[in-house]
Amino acid sequence: MPASNASTGYSRLQIALHWLVFALIAQQYIFKDAMSATWDRITDGLEAGFDPLVLAHVAGGALVMIFALWRLTLRTRRGVPQAIEASKVRGILAKLTHVGLYALMILMPVSGSVAWFGGVEAAAKGHNVLKIVLLALVALHVVGALYHQFVLRDGTLARMRRAQG
Repeated sequence: MPASNASTGYSRLQIALHWLVFALIAQQYIFKDAMSATWDRITDGLEAGFDPLVLAHVAGGALVMIFALWRLTLRTRRGVPQAIEASKVRGILAKLTHVGLYALMILMPVSGSVAWFGGVEAAAKGHNVLKIVLLALVALHVVGALYHQFVLRDGTLARMRRAQG
């Protein structure tokens, strides 16, 4: 994501949205079994009934997408701090990871909505594949942040804890 108007740090809003999205994605994985069980009941032609965890999954997915779009808007308008010096390979890996995370934060709710509200089995299968890719990218993102914090000790992680600029 190009940031022509790079700032010295992330704003409070950018940091809050980052951690809100993290929490929402975590709850999507933690409580996914209720959604899977309800989907199975529906595809078997059975009555689903109301389950607050299903509602939380649907609403949580919508919020992830809304917050991701909001974050992209903030990146465009406010900018983001320049990447801390890294090797070319690490820089490319970080950029691809971020692009993938943003793409999945949008594609996952879309595929889930098409599956849930449209009853499209192919969208449900795609959603299940994408959840594995998202989990892998989140893990890579966390490992990268921890690498910066404990190996490189370059302050990258601190930028997502305290607002600057």
